[in-house]
Amino acid sequence: MDYKPPFTITNAILKYVASISEKLGKLNAVQGLENKPHLRKNNRIKSIHASLKIEANSLSLGQVRDVINGKLVLGEQKEIQEVKNAYAAYEKLSEIDPYSINDLKHYHGIMTRYLVDEAGEFRSSEEGVFSGERCIFMAPPARLVPQLMSNLFAWMKSAKDDVHPLILSSIFHYEFVFIHPFTDGNGRMARLWHTVMLAKWKPIFEYIPIESQIEKFQEEYYDAISKCHRSGSSTTFIEFMLSQIDKILDEVSAQITGDNQQLPEHIQSLLSIMEYDVAYTSKALMEKLGLNSKEGFRRNYLVPAIEMKLIRMTIPEQPKNRNQRYIKC
Repeated sequence: MDYKPPFTITNAILKYVASISEKLGKLNAVQGLENKPHLRKNNRIKSIHASLKIEANSLSLGQVRDVINGKLVLGEQKEIQEVKNAYAAYEKLSEIDPYSINDLKHYHGIMTRYLVDEAGEFRSSEEGVFSGERCIFMAPPARLVPQLMSNLFAWMKSAKDDVHPLILSSIFHYEFVFIHPFTDGNGRMARLWHTVMLAKWKPIFEYIPIESQIEKFQEEYYDAISKCHRSGSSTTFIEFMLSQIDKILDEVSAQITGDNQQLPEHIQSLLSIMEYDVAYTSKALMEKLGLNSKEGFRRNYLVPAIEMKLIRMTIPEQPKNRNQRYIKC
């Protein structure tokens, strides 16, 4: 019960906490996500896709979306099952008690169903992280895992009223990765639990795709973890995670408030008439915009939006395919 994970509160951490809190206040004021179910679902799909991609799942964002929507997807059965499992876990996010080890095991069982022999149970074997044939990190012995996890959860419960949730969740994330309590799925569970802890503090985090931000800076993510392994403190990882949360809130703010003032007027018009998860033909988009010139639509609306990755093609390898559709990202 005297266990306390080593970390230091730095000026950078305090700066990020203040910045994130301010941005959350602005987001809560507009209450935008409640009125945007397509945006909520799209962000959740982004979270699942990114978290699995970090673990080498090769399915594209569109394929992940199709699996979740019950459509037939050609791909490895293991990867398709990973998507189904992750979606089942994320859909129950609001019901999870982040301070319960039993819940942790239960949702690990859901996250790794049909994929891992010890689904929902702490590992019974030794685990390490390898780069090729070289071991770059050896996790604590399996016999110590139950006590280490018990210590971590006991500390979280005792500290949750004194340590800011933004800091507490980041510490847990790092400590969980260090302990490596399961044979597989540790990264996925660490990122899920991080989101769960933040969502208990501010429900809006249930639909903020932190995982997609981590995936963009995956090398820096692992580098921060490695630095903490060497220093014996989670401080560097806390700073990294808070910086990424601070960045993703800017993107979500733009999604909710429609703050696309820096975008060309044509692009704003195009995005305003498109809903998430809906595939449009170019003809349908032109009709919604009241346009007649195919070339003008392509030059001023379609191509710039694709280049800015604001919309995507359903058949990107064949841009001129007659069955081409366009989806808002």
